[in-house]
Amino acid sequence: MEYIKTKPPTTGCFFCAAQDKPFSAPDLILYRDQQLVVLMNRFPYANGHLLVAPTRHLADITELTPEESNGLAAMLQRCTKILRRQLRPDGFNLGLNLGEVAGAGVASHLHWHIVPRWHGDHNYMTVLAEVRTIPEHIEKTFSRLLPEFQKQ
Repeated sequence: MEYIKTKPPTTGCFFCAAQDKPFSAPDLILYRDQQLVVLMNRFPYANGHLLVAPTRHLADITELTPEESNGLAAMLQRCTKILRRQLRPDGFNLGLNLGEVAGAGVASHLHWHIVPRWHGDHNYMTVLAEVRTIPEHIEKTFSRLLPEFQKQ
């Protein structure tokens, strides 16, 4: 509840805004370079839920340059390795939703989700009460992951 009550207001595109912000738990920014940004999802489906996006504000995968595509693919692999090392999940969901109708929460800025998964991580609470349970505070997970991304 502490985290939910203190979430900062979002104005504009938070993927674009991440390019000018420091690496900090309140902003959940783990990595950025000239082509991409990696953030923790503020409303995660599971611990360690990451968002990987190009720095350029675009909505469609067909608009990526070959360099952007290659950089994003390489970062998805690096993120998966880091999450595997730090959180030891049993599997992953990696996904990209193109367009609002496809489930994109931010349809105007292309981004991938990387969701670590564990056996039994979502139980009856999600189905019956539409409630997600996250076993570790998001700032603690951020503190565990940040040093790994800073090595990049």
